[in-house]
Amino acid sequence: MIKNISNLGDAALYCDFGKEINKDINSQVIKYFKSIQKKNINGVNNLTPSYNKLIISFDLKKTNYENLKKIIEDLDINSVENLSKKKIEIPVCCDDSFSLDIKRLEGKLKLNREKIFENFFNKEFFCYMTGFIAGMPFLGDLDKNMRIERLETPRVKVPKGSVGLTEQFANIYTFESPGGWNIIGNTPLSIFDNSKEKEPNLINPGDTIVFKKITKEQYKNHNE
Repeated sequence: MIKNISNLGDAALYCDFGKEINKDINSQVIKYFKSIQKKNINGVNNLTPSYNKLIISFDLKKTNYENLKKIIEDLDINSVENLSKKKIEIPVCCDDSFSLDIKRLEGKLKLNREKIFENFFNKEFFCYMTGFIAGMPFLGDLDKNMRIERLETPRVKVPKGSVGLTEQFANIYTFESPGGWNIIGNTPLSIFDNSKEKEPNLINPGDTIVFKKITKEQYKNHNE
């Protein structure tokens, strides 16, 4: 449940669900997000969910902080299900041309690449949120022996489709972008397609993700 609701600037509520990052807390965030969307509350003009926070922006001409806070506190989310509960398999090629940071991962994690790949591909991931870049999924939770800090110097360009690791999360770059995640491979799938107006995201909060290792030939064939 929400631990605290406070002002964020003049026209937004900051809903704090606590400091922990786990499936249970994130599921609460998603339930509030969906419930508020469904209720179509007068004056609410934007919702921004994260791992354990929810920002609710509103129009001061239509509502105010106190009124909106009371509505949020009185919401019944018990019957609300998560936005999505799909299980999705994502093919990933870990050829040296795609696994840009495998040597760094070996050194920092004190594991050889075979063990790193084994750990990664045997893990089920939970999508906590999407963002930063359109459709980019933030996927947890890496085992503790697989957790690593960001690159000391971020790349100016990370290739589209790159799969990266940082702290307890994995992610997938939906577009070429600057970034500091440790790149372990690349997927040929299009994770975000803005031509699909209703469902541009392949992966949504609440989904379960498994990665499947493929060869470079399979990667090339997928794109032909």
